[in-house]
Amino acid sequence: MSQSIDVARHAGPVLPWDVARELAHATGTPLKAVSKPLSDAGGLVLASPLVSPMAVPPVDRAAMDGYAVCGGGPWRVVQHVGAGCSAPVVLTVGEACSIATGAAVPSGATSVVRDEDAVLVGELLQGPAEPGRHIRRAGEECQADELLLPAGVVVDPAVLGLAASVGLNRLTVIPQPRVAAFVTGDELVHRGASGPGRVRDAIGPMLPGLITRAGAQAGPVQHLPDSRQALIEALRSTDAELILVSGSSASGPADHLRPALAALGAELIVDGVACRPGHPQALARFDDGRLVLGLPGNPLAALTAFLTLGVAAIRRMRGLSLPALTFAPLPGGVPCHPRSTRLVPVRVTAQGAVPLGHGGSAMLRGAAAADALAVIDPGPASAIAARLLPLDPGAQPWAV
Repeated sequence: MSQSIDVARHAGPVLPWDVARELAHATGTPLKAVSKPLSDAGGLVLASPLVSPMAVPPVDRAAMDGYAVCGGGPWRVVQHVGAGCSAPVVLTVGEACSIATGAAVPSGATSVVRDEDAVLVGELLQGPAEPGRHIRRAGEECQADELLLPAGVVVDPAVLGLAASVGLNRLTVIPQPRVAAFVTGDELVHRGASGPGRVRDAIGPMLPGLITRAGAQAGPVQHLPDSRQALIEALRSTDAELILVSGSSASGPADHLRPALAALGAELIVDGVACRPGHPQALARFDDGRLVLGLPGNPLAALTAFLTLGVAAIRRMRGLSLPALTFAPLPGGVPCHPRSTRLVPVRVTAQGAVPLGHGGSAMLRGAAAADALAVIDPGPASAIAARLLPLDPGAQPWAV
């Protein structure tokens, strides 16, 4: 059931920052799992557990270049075993064979003497031979049918290598959500400097990188005039799972997002967030599951809104949980707002999170030099510690 949206004001109560973030995550729906070759699975999320179909290694293997030996020395060197050798080799007491790292250890071998420890005198080999030394035993890393990783793990290079090492060619993963971005505003220019009545678009250049770092697929940023009908047509014709609309989320005469959403029967999930900057952000859902995120028209406000609602929704679409944010001290303290959460650009140091200033809603100078936003809860005084929201949407919260 869609809400009735009054153009002149917000339709519902402004939500606390934490509530809005959690609601955005709950509103997203994980995309349908697909099977991908390893070459295409990097950066996606495991939709099912990674289970080894085989023991690794499948046989005892040499962990070092050197000599496989049987019993105590000295030993007589009888042959060589290369890494790709598949012919069966058998050693008896007093025999040795040279062997390459990764080669199957001959039957009867009790240890491997490293090359650097080996002393050859004619055909006789001498060296330390502690039983079992430098041999990787069959199944040492994993057994057949062993659970290696649970669902919900991001497929990074190490995961790809692990999958290949246990013989897998494909992974079942959740694909990247597609994100469309519309930037509205008749006053915007896209080349050169701002001037009287003209404002250089700073949001459009930010969005593709934010989207891709959040783990989603970014389409081209499209620029729309301040037209309700143009926005309605753009929303109606876009099949992306998440649609970003910048510059139309407030309540002014040129802010057409809420009337456009009402005309299309969308349900308004978040209608304003009690945070500074970024208050007039919005999140809506169509009957087909597509989400629309309204970003404020000021650059830092738009950035904070994407990091608040956009990243949360994308994480759910990717099948990821919403991570808790780590606390850090604020040297010298930072004033709280009595009713709203403050989002302050900070540099994380060994001493804590240091505010950088230039944190007005239209400013990006502070954010460009920062690596996190300090999330400062409402209160009557100053905060001496705050949670850290990474400015890089692909980064995990860290400890200080």
